[in-house]
Amino acid sequence: MTTTAFHAPRRLGAALLLSLLASACHTTPPAQRVAASEAWVADLGNGRYQNPILNADYSDPDGVRVGDTYYMTASSFNSAPGLPLLQSKDLVNWTLVGHALPRLVPDQHFSTPRTGAGVWAPSLRHHDGKFWIFYPDPDHGIYVITAKDFAGPWSEPHLLLPGKGIIDPAPLWDDDGKAWLIHAWAKSRAGINNVLTLRSMSPDGKRLLDNEGKVVIDGNKLPGYRTLEGPKLYKHEGWYYVFAPAGGVEEGWQSVFRSRAIGGPYEDRIVMEQGETAINGPHQGAWMRAQDGKDWFIHFQDRKAYGRVTHLQPMTWTEGWPLIGQPGPKPGVGNPVTSWSKPVAGQALAVPPTSDEFSGTALGLQWQWNANPKAAWHSLSARPGQLRLPVMAFPESKDFVRAAPNILTQKLPATAFTAETRLELHGARDGDRAGLILNGMSYAALGLHQRGGDLQLVYTTCTPFKPRCTQSETILLPKAPSAMTLRMVMRDGAQAQFLYSVDGKEFTPAGAPFAATKGHWVGAQMGLYSASDAGQASGAYLDADYFRVSR
Repeated sequence: MTTTAFHAPRRLGAALLLSLLASACHTTPPAQRVAASEAWVADLGNGRYQNPILNADYSDPDGVRVGDTYYMTASSFNSAPGLPLLQSKDLVNWTLVGHALPRLVPDQHFSTPRTGAGVWAPSLRHHDGKFWIFYPDPDHGIYVITAKDFAGPWSEPHLLLPGKGIIDPAPLWDDDGKAWLIHAWAKSRAGINNVLTLRSMSPDGKRLLDNEGKVVIDGNKLPGYRTLEGPKLYKHEGWYYVFAPAGGVEEGWQSVFRSRAIGGPYEDRIVMEQGETAINGPHQGAWMRAQDGKDWFIHFQDRKAYGRVTHLQPMTWTEGWPLIGQPGPKPGVGNPVTSWSKPVAGQALAVPPTSDEFSGTALGLQWQWNANPKAAWHSLSARPGQLRLPVMAFPESKDFVRAAPNILTQKLPATAFTAETRLELHGARDGDRAGLILNGMSYAALGLHQRGGDLQLVYTTCTPFKPRCTQSETILLPKAPSAMTLRMVMRDGAQAQFLYSVDGKEFTPAGAPFAATKGHWVGAQMGLYSASDAGQASGAYLDADYFRVSR
């Protein structure tokens, strides 16, 4: 594993300095105020952190350290923009700085929602003075993009390996100048899985140097192995290591394979499993070495409606094998930790954004569309300080919400939180509707609906998904005002209570709590919709004053 120069920590971290100043002035430090308002903060403020470090659906994480900064990306499936870019100074406090993929390719293919498709598990590396992301599209192949600056701009995707079912790529540039690519297979497209294939690659990442590659690890030959996937390839102290999970995302474990030769044969060992903990999976991720030489592993845990949340585990070595987490009852096998000492002390609190006052010139980085967006889908300048979403008609959609490409959503940020928005619907004609949504395979939506000459407040649910959900709609206000405040209170267990208010002060429940469900390979998503079940757009539009998320 190639490491970069270490840097000594600052003598006095920003958080500590703010705390001392606040004590002198008898005020609350800004970092503490941030923590109080955010739905989830991993940094406990006492030198320790709690898992998950990202309590949101940053699935299939991979990362690197360059200098004193850590970088991470994750899968994003059909959401656009894709490939979130996160960075941190301590592996605990993460900032979302952008997306590497403004639009999914092929562009026209992703002009309509392709749930479950798009960007699967990526690999992030830093080599030859630039960042690289190798990402798979299970229906098209493996793409490569690069950037000098992590926040971008990133290059246009280059299709390195066309084909179906080729997933989870990870490159390695070896000491002798040769380059390699390892990947897994998706049975739904390729007809095979549970094997890892190694291919020779040109060092510039533009082409492969062999036609078929070589299966270097065959899970079908290992007792109890199934769904071996998500490989990450490293070289460390003369050994080639492949970190790869098996057993499935909800019930599996993390394995490591090692060999003196990159082509094998490889020894295997399970290095982390759930054990008696509540952290199921635990699934694929990335090995990163901190500035002080200690090792860490980020990985995800599948929490169904909440998505695949990101954990951080300490990692130690014994006789050339890693142990991830804390030692469990089985020799050499770690179990995940729920809390641990931070890798780097003295860093300020940071979390990815959730709230948006719509006061800037661009949407907050947390927002994603259900498909490649069009410029006409939103405006922040038509009414400064508000987000305008024109009501769009998509006659080809069989579902006015789930299949609409212009749904604007973000990830659920915690197991319990409150989301609130103030919105107005203007110029509505029969069939036009807009409001607040919790979207998954089942969904709940609270919003305004123009029907029969009246503007109504309606609560719509669609459940269960077998294979299409059955819609149920309740009229809450048969004659509603054009401006309403809508709220969703998410409680532990993914139970969402929707409420509404005319004056923004007194709130009324819209119905019984709704059991959120996951989407296709993703967690449930919350946000705004503006669609019509009529055949064409009417010119109506939704203005949203804010979208606020709090604990």
